[in-house]
Amino acid sequence: MAQMLSANFGIQMAQNQKLQAENNASVLNSGYLPSVAVTSGASYDLQDQEVTFRDGSLNVVDGAETKRLNAALNLNYTIFDGMGRYYNYKRLKQTEKLSGLQVRATVESTLLQLFTVYFELARLTENEAVLKQVLSNTKDRLTRANYGFDFGQNTKLDVLNAEVDLVNDSIALNNNAQQLANTRRDLAVLLNDDLNKMFSVDTTVAFLDDLTLEAMKKTAKTENVRVLIAESNKQLSVYGVKFQRALELPRLGLTGAYGWNEGIFPATGFATKNISSGFSAGLQLSWNIFDGGANRTAFKNSKINLETQELALEEIKIQVDRDVANTYGDFLNRKNAYELLERAISTAQNNYDRSLDRFRLGQLTSLELRQAQINLLNARMNANMAKYQAKLTELTYLQACGQLLNVPL
Repeated sequence: MAQMLSANFGIQMAQNQKLQAENNASVLNSGYLPSVAVTSGASYDLQDQEVTFRDGSLNVVDGAETKRLNAALNLNYTIFDGMGRYYNYKRLKQTEKLSGLQVRATVESTLLQLFTVYFELARLTENEAVLKQVLSNTKDRLTRANYGFDFGQNTKLDVLNAEVDLVNDSIALNNNAQQLANTRRDLAVLLNDDLNKMFSVDTTVAFLDDLTLEAMKKTAKTENVRVLIAESNKQLSVYGVKFQRALELPRLGLTGAYGWNEGIFPATGFATKNISSGFSAGLQLSWNIFDGGANRTAFKNSKINLETQELALEEIKIQVDRDVANTYGDFLNRKNAYELLERAISTAQNNYDRSLDRFRLGQLTSLELRQAQINLLNARMNANMAKYQAKLTELTYLQACGQLLNVPL
C-alpha cells in the first residue's frame, strides 16, 4: 500500500491538485495584504524652439533639450469591500479541504482497484496449483489406461478419453498462466513498477468479525468520503452566495505614494531645473449602485446553486445508506457461500478419492472418474472465487462506511 501511495500516477496527480489548492488558500492569495508597486520613468525631448515673452523679447534656441526623470513608490490597500475578500478566502480554504477529500477519494478508489487486481492474482495463483494437480492426475490416468490397454484390461476408448482430457487440462493450465501474467502486469501498472516483476501473493484471507462490521454502519453518514465531498460543495455554495451579496456593498480603499520628480528644461522656460519629492495619501470610496443587473443575476444563480448542492447532498446520503445495506448483505451472503463451498471441497475430495480407488479396481469407468475429477476441480475453483469476492465485498462495505483507510488490511 505504501508503494501505491507514493508511486501510483492517479494519486500523484491528485496530490498535485491538492498542493495547488493549498497555494491558492495562502494569505498571499487572500486579498488581505496591500499591493506595493515601484514605477519610474525618463523622457528626453530635443526641439528647436522660438519663444516670445510678454515684454516683446524673443528667445530662439536650436536643439533645446528637455529631460524629465521620475520615480514613485505606490501603495494600495482595501480597507472594506463588503466582506467580499473574507468570503472569498473562506471559499479558498474550503476548496483546499475539498481537494484533500478528493485525494482521499482517489486513494480509496485506487486501493479497491489494487485489491481487485491483487485478489485476482491470488485466485489465479491458487487455481494454478489446482490445475497442475488435475493435470498430474490426468497424466497418471493416461498411463494406467495405456497399461490396461496393453494388457487387454480396457479398450482403446479409455486411452482416447484420457488423451482428450489431458489436452483440455493442458489448455486450461496454459490459459490460467496467461491470465496470471496479464494480472501481474496490471498490478505493476497500479504500483508503477517493473512490468516483468514476479509478485508474490499471500492467499490467506481473514475477515473482520460481524460485531465490528455492524458497528461501522453508524459512521457512514459522517465518514463516507462522498458525503463529505457533497457537504464541502454545499459549503462552497454558501460562501458563494455571501460573496455575491458582498459585491453589492460599498468599497473603501486607501492609497499612498512617495514620489520623486526631476526636470531639466531649456533656456526658453522660466525655470531651468525642477526637483520635487514627497508623500501623498488618500481614501477612495466606491459603490456600484447599479451595474445593469449582472450582480443581481449572479446572486440569484448562486442561491439556486446552493439549493442544488443541498439536494445533491440529500441524494448522496440516501445512496450511501443503500450502498451500506447492499454491500453488507452481499458480504454476508458471499461469506456464507464461501464457507459452504469450503465444506463442499471436503465432500468432493472424498468422492474423488473413492472414485479413484474403484477405478483402479476396474469398478468405475474413466468417464465416471473424470466427472468426479471435474466436480473436485469446480469445488476448489468456486471456493477460491467466493473467498476473494467475499473479501472484496467487505472492503467495499468499509469504503461505504468511510472506514477503508482506518482498518488494518
